[in-house]
Amino acid sequence: MAKQSSGKYEKILQAAIEVISEKGLDKASISEIVKKAGTAQGTFYLYFSSKNALISAIAENLLDLTLDRIKGKTDGTEDFWTVLDILVDETFHITRLHKDIIVLCYSGLAIDHSMEKWEAIYQPYYSWLEDVINTAIEQNVVISGIHVRWTARTIINVVENAAERFYIGCEQDVDLEVYKKEIFSFLKRSLQK
Repeated sequence: MAKQSSGKYEKILQAAIEVISEKGLDKASISEIVKKAGTAQGTFYLYFSSKNALISAIAENLLDLTLDRIKGKTDGTEDFWTVLDILVDETFHITRLHKDIIVLCYSGLAIDHSMEKWEAIYQPYYSWLEDVINTAIEQNVVISGIHVRWTARTIINVVENAAERFYIGCEQDVDLEVYKKEIFSFLKRSLQK
């Protein structure tokens, strides 16, 4: 699946997100998606092998959006704890805005049975956080001796899981800010030097 600069890929992807969000994956048709995108059906197949192939592209798009928002807010100048706080905030924000898409992505994971594909989609996010953690270790802010690769994945998974439980699982028995603060405090206690 090659992304092209023509914008057709993005148009099809955004149309797919809208149509699938409205109708669900099973009821959405490729013809509806390309009609909404203003492209020919053959163009769809230049980028996607099937309707199910959209799922990983949608997930990748959502992760790119998340990482771009986090990087945009951190601007590379904040300390580790500020970056972690922004990561928690933005993950909750994106999850609230796109909870239907997240559920769709999970259903696609069940259809596709391809953890390798999902790991590849997450790789830029993991790598970015690994670099942030390594810098924090060098600055003597985070405990040394941790497995940075595993820690980065765990942080992302814990924060995403908490946000999904809050918005998708409707576990809203506490105030949102209290919930986010508790996640942040848990991670800080685990990592603080």
